[in-house]
Amino acid sequence: MIAKLHSAAFVGIDAVPIELEVDVARRGFAGATVVGLPDTAVKESIERVRSAMQNCGYEFPRYRTVVNLAPADIRKEGPVFDLPTALGIVFATGTVVPQLIGEFMVAGELALDGRVRSIRGALSAAMLAKERGLRGIVLPADNAAEASVVDGVEVIPVTSLTEAVGFLSGQLPLDAVSADLDTMFSERSQYDVDFSDVRGQEHVKRALTIAAAGSHNLLLLGPPGSGKTMLAKRLPTILPPLTLAESLETTRIHSVAGELKGGVALLATRPVRRPHHSASTPALVGGGTIPRAGEISLAHHGVLFLDEFPEFSRQSLEALRQPIEDGDVTIARAHTTVRFPASFMLVAAMNPCPCGYFTDPRKPCKCSPPQIDKYLARISGPLIDRIDIHVEVPAVPFRELRSDSDGTPSSAMRADVVAARERQRERFAGASVSANARMGSRQVRRWCKLDDPGETILHQAMTELGLSARAHDKVLRIARTIADLAGAERISAGHVSEAIHYRRLDRQL
Repeated sequence: MIAKLHSAAFVGIDAVPIELEVDVARRGFAGATVVGLPDTAVKESIERVRSAMQNCGYEFPRYRTVVNLAPADIRKEGPVFDLPTALGIVFATGTVVPQLIGEFMVAGELALDGRVRSIRGALSAAMLAKERGLRGIVLPADNAAEASVVDGVEVIPVTSLTEAVGFLSGQLPLDAVSADLDTMFSERSQYDVDFSDVRGQEHVKRALTIAAAGSHNLLLLGPPGSGKTMLAKRLPTILPPLTLAESLETTRIHSVAGELKGGVALLATRPVRRPHHSASTPALVGGGTIPRAGEISLAHHGVLFLDEFPEFSRQSLEALRQPIEDGDVTIARAHTTVRFPASFMLVAAMNPCPCGYFTDPRKPCKCSPPQIDKYLARISGPLIDRIDIHVEVPAVPFRELRSDSDGTPSSAMRADVVAARERQRERFAGASVSANARMGSRQVRRWCKLDDPGETILHQAMTELGLSARAHDKVLRIARTIADLAGAERISAGHVSEAIHYRRLDRQL
């Protein structure tokens, strides 16, 4: 007898449909085989399934059993097929008559005692079930809240193999899990940090506001202890709130990567990723034999903070250039090509020299000019070109550090950012561009026109600083954002001058 169930495999962050077929031959020698390009974890699932079935009171077949995962040209990995395999064997032996297996997708890992453990990618699987027109999906109870955010799909939580058999045979009614998205967002959209905690550094907060308003990449340059990390951690608090579409896409990435914390159904705040400078290129960008998302994809719709920027390997930093430009990363392997979204704000922090005190008036720098040049040369010119705003972060004076007054709060900065983003949304209505930093050359020519004084200032800067063509466009995009923050329709000479101020490191680096 043959039993067929719907399940899912994962390619990148997308779930692809898998038809799991189980044939119990009732003849031949005992033995179970899994076919359909399974990895080691899938092949080993037979032993987990055998123990789980026996410990739940179901007899494992004494005849030849074949489990086929179709289509056979897609690599199957992980323990996601444990539960559908066990169900298929139970139904194929005729022990229980199936009633609902054609209406539901099934996914889950089994423990040896028959408990159902959580899996990765539950949200993507639920979205696939909706796309395929299925009634619902049977998932581990720990994944039910995550999958329930998909409207129009019944999410059935199960804690054991016995529950799953009972439900799909029509003998055990189980209630579907529902989600209140408004409540989720209101409860989880609060940040634990605020810019009011930062004393001084108002000019840096201004640069961060501009960066957030136009989704510009940012480089913070300053001595140790000047507050670079503290400032970067608070950047998400002034970014616009996540939309539902952004939240779903970001949550999918974290779910498939196994980064979604238990009990969290939906990410309501923008992610901040802080990889260590010893991170490998695949860890940062993504990769592996079976491609997985890297830190830049986990920072999708959020912030990627690279502290000690020059300490990252040259290969890792150069690998960032294409994702910064395109907003995604494509990983090619011999048998597959996987695309991961990677639209993030890059915030990099670095010292001005190896000892860190080249720009600090209170401590002498111990580095020679060649040492400083060699240190700064670790960051290539093309990569610096792709970082829109360069801002110096000086040490905080004692008087400001001991001040009782709070700094500018995140709420005030965020209000300015949201107003500027709304102007950009109206400007780019119907286009694929979402923020000023994403404008192409055609949009730059249309929306970044300068008056004569602005043209003169930009011409002088191009000549004196030796700005590249890419840096020229960056200046115009920043100036457009500054004008949006001011509520101005046209870019003035003052906006251009301030924008050029944020490109001063081009000459130093």
